[in-house]
Amino acid sequence: MATGKDRQKQLAREHYERQMQRRIEREQKAKRTAIIGSTVGVVIVVGGIVAAVALLGGGDAGTEAAASPSATPADTAAASAPTGPKPYDAATGTCDYVKDAGGGQVKDVGMPPTKVKTEPATKKMTFKTNLGDIVVELNNAKAPCATNSLEFLAKKKYYDGSKCHRLGSEKFPMLQCGDPSAKADGKSQDGSGGPGYVMAEENLTGAQYKRGVMAMAKTSAPGSTGSQFFLVYGDIGLTPDYTPVGTITKGLDILDKVNKAGVIADMGDGTGAPKQTVEIKDVTIAGKS
Repeated sequence: MATGKDRQKQLAREHYERQMQRRIEREQKAKRTAIIGSTVGVVIVVGGIVAAVALLGGGDAGTEAAASPSATPADTAAASAPTGPKPYDAATGTCDYVKDAGGGQVKDVGMPPTKVKTEPATKKMTFKTNLGDIVVELNNAKAPCATNSLEFLAKKKYYDGSKCHRLGSEKFPMLQCGDPSAKADGKSQDGSGGPGYVMAEENLTGAQYKRGVMAMAKTSAPGSTGSQFFLVYGDIGLTPDYTPVGTITKGLDILDKVNKAGVIADMGDGTGAPKQTVEIKDVTIAGKS
């Protein structure tokens, strides 16, 4: 027979477990909310429209002359926190990748090399998906750290088998991908997955998020760019806080098709898991596009 003391211990244990579960859920929600525009609680103006935003979790984004190879890395990102990852150092040719302390599900494939080259100025990234190829011209000259990270993750097969988990609407036209743990079923708490490291944002000067831009998702905190990204198939009036890493040169018709199919269930902010599944089969990056 259980004693009063045993019962107290059981209640304490159950209370602790509930606290831990709530903490995990808060961390996942915060991470997800740091994605591109959506979620209850945070209000943001998107192209003149007020929308509940759950930041481009693991990613919001921005772009500018997103793939203009003429820019120099010196113009790369000014918005990292003083104690967070440092922006690209042109003098030493190094990037700063630091451990992600934000929680969330991690697919650990190690850390990218910190020494990077800004030549060639552009690189060709090809996403082989179940719907066809999406090709992006990466702006290695202006976003060397994000480009280097994407190349590293591609070589590690990090994105293989992952599903794009978040689709916007006409008012928030983007498809968010890059969370290897996402189920994209309209039921799961997708958007909390990452590689276990973060970097500073870059290429933000004059960044705009127009149709054809690929930008890196992040939370509301500076220096929180990870593996998630969003592909823009319309124009989004986001503030220049998300690294515009490249320009889509092939596959916008695929995004239009996915957009036309709509979402499984609206999460309350105009976004949701896409009805038309987009699964990334393989990712390759070539030296020049």
